[in-house]
Amino acid sequence: MFRNQYDSDITVWSPQGRIFQIEYAMEAVKQGSACVGLKSKKYSVVTALKRTSNEVVGSYQKKTFKLDDHMGMAIAGLIADARALCKYMRNECLNHKFVYETPMQTGRLVSQVADKSQVHTQRYGRRPYGVGLLVIGYDQTGPHLYETSPSGNYYDYKAIAIGARSQSAKTYLEKNYTEFENLSLDDLIKHGLIALRETLASASDGLNVNNCEIGIVGEDHKFEILQGAKLQPYLDRLGSTAPSSTTDAARMED
Repeated sequence: MFRNQYDSDITVWSPQGRIFQIEYAMEAVKQGSACVGLKSKKYSVVTALKRTSNEVVGSYQKKTFKLDDHMGMAIAGLIADARALCKYMRNECLNHKFVYETPMQTGRLVSQVADKSQVHTQRYGRRPYGVGLLVIGYDQTGPHLYETSPSGNYYDYKAIAIGARSQSAKTYLEKNYTEFENLSLDDLIKHGLIALRETLASASDGLNVNNCEIGIVGEDHKFEILQGAKLQPYLDRLGSTAPSSTTDAARMED
């Protein structure tokens, strides 16, 4: 009823107490291709589904970014907004290392990004960032996995999925997250890929070396992005794992 009247300005609230510009930004995250994050005692992993604009285009959109040797992220939503935040986060990591001569803690960086995102929800002439981030890192306090939202909220997770049809992945993660804590890196990646596969539009679609990538960081393991041929051994391990029987029901919920 009020949408056309109250959705043109970030500083205007509707009579129901809603800010439609923030809701639009969060909808952009929901429509972005899916990303899955999970962590164990020693490692944090993100898996991301890449899209291409059409069949004629030979390349896929980049979904994972390195922030520092001990930190990286995967994104769902507007790529341009993600690149702007990535540049800011890289600069903050460099500045912290220059001033304090130590790597930046993951939680501190995520808190700063959340503050920056929140400013864009209350000042005239700006708009919310239309992108959600899954930030993974490893510092002196162990492995971390955070999600940030266009609204300025952020959360610390053991496992989480964002993006299109992410509810299917969340259903899988909720059933299996208790196993993740003591898993090896290879098994953690396997669970991440299985959860990512649950977000595919149909059973006939499959993960391959072109449409997905993996980000890894952990104890004695600098942040690394696996793509192309490096992915094949992990994808081969999925051959014997059937898709979850709850996938179709979860997709209907999404």
